[in-house]
Amino acid sequence: MSYIAYLTHGGGPLPLLNDPGHRELVASLRELAAVAPTPKAILLVSAHWEASPVSLTGHPSPSLIHDYYGFPEAAYSLRYPVPGQPALAERARALLEDAGVPASVDQERGLDHGVFVPLSLMYPAADVPVVEMSVHSSLEPALHRRLGAALAPLLNDGVALIGSGSSFHNMAVLMGRDRSLAALEANRAFEDWLRDTLAEPGLSTLERGRRLDQWRAAPGGAFAHPREEHLMPALVCAGAAGDRPGRVFAGRMGAANVSSVLWV
Repeated sequence: MSYIAYLTHGGGPLPLLNDPGHRELVASLRELAAVAPTPKAILLVSAHWEASPVSLTGHPSPSLIHDYYGFPEAAYSLRYPVPGQPALAERARALLEDAGVPASVDQERGLDHGVFVPLSLMYPAADVPVVEMSVHSSLEPALHRRLGAALAPLLNDGVALIGSGSSFHNMAVLMGRDRSLAALEANRAFEDWLRDTLAEPGLSTLERGRRLDQWRAAPGGAFAHPREEHLMPALVCAGAAGDRPGRVFAGRMGAANVSSVLWV
């Protein structure tokens, strides 16, 4: 059995550039990796790839996509020479198709920063094969929980299922443009709700799914995620976890509270 994790991956390449505002987040990701079992391979769902149908990387030696702008030159020379695993991509595609979800394998696409930034911190040796998967461009919550449920059998093969996004993704707050008390209260309210939803032992799979499907109605929900792509990987993870509660690893990005969650 492997593990499931939802990661807050930080602002672009900043976690790898010794940014002071990311120190707590970096520490939380390293702590999570230290307690998680070492997987045979990783299937990582990135918020930075939206596709319909759902798509997976199939290249045996994927390149990196430096999909950000306005950062120091060092950000564009970052490397993470991790191998891909085409057989895992095909296995995941088949599981999704069997669950009635169309999926495809992209033989050329590289790995975006939602993949190589957190994995550089968690597995710096780049020795665990990685397949990246997109979120579905519909950004429909129940569909993303279905994706996770369909992919859960991979855990029995020693594959880690990782969702990479951000528990809080209001850019005005994260970039320091909104420092109001109301903004920080909304941040805390949504973080509390997400922690309770993903880590509360008493919640059934049905109730957890109902809460996640209605996340916009949660305290601070629409403020925390003006657009929901960074939350969708969490729903994939919750779908795979079923009724198992997760363990929360708290961090910060600047003034904002953020979280990552581990299920083992």
